[in-house]
Amino acid sequence: MSDKHLSSQFDAELNSISTHVLEMGGMVESQLHQALYALEHFSVESADQVLETENRINQMEVQIDHEIISTIGRRQPTARDLRFLMAISRSTQNLERAGDEVARMARMVKSIIQTSSAPRSLPANELRVAAELAATLLRKSLDSFARLDTEMALAIIKGDDAIDQEYNGFLRKLITYMMEDARTISPSLDLLFLAKSIERVGDHAKNIAEQIIFIVKGEDVRHAPVSKVESVVG
Repeated sequence: MSDKHLSSQFDAELNSISTHVLEMGGMVESQLHQALYALEHFSVESADQVLETENRINQMEVQIDHEIISTIGRRQPTARDLRFLMAISRSTQNLERAGDEVARMARMVKSIIQTSSAPRSLPANELRVAAELAATLLRKSLDSFARLDTEMALAIIKGDDAIDQEYNGFLRKLITYMMEDARTISPSLDLLFLAKSIERVGDHAKNIAEQIIFIVKGEDVRHAPVSKVESVVG
């Protein structure tokens, strides 16, 4: 952060909070890759590792919230510093929810493995394209946060559309499978829930990107069209 503060301790507190957010984000990113591995290799062990990480992510969210509340109460920050702390709070919420979606994926993968409910004819492997896109957006959102890079944040917001397109295309394929063979309805629904969780991870990465723009530009671009976001980033 470039702003000068009267208290070097305040700077240290803000940097500490930022570091904890990046640590939390790294855990969610690792969790997502573990879930993808579990899906690709039908690994119950990998799915269980994802679920074990979920509690740590939840604890980190609570810890960061306490740090934010404490800092606001003691320092009474103004202007950009207050925006920064508000945006961090929103970002940690999105990271925690992304972690919830990944944990949901792990539980679904375990269910699929245990019931052997995914016939080889279903396009399970095609989920990986959307999943890799989501993982990339999440990683970029953390990089953008670390640098307060609004151009990268804008690219993330635009990139979310690609995940939506993959999800819609995957949905159409599953509908075709279900129409052709009623026996595929149940496993197709399992895959659909997986795809929806992947799509939501992308949404949370986009939400974090919007908070980065809020920190730097002071403009709330949530729910704004891309054209408006482009004009704000300038």
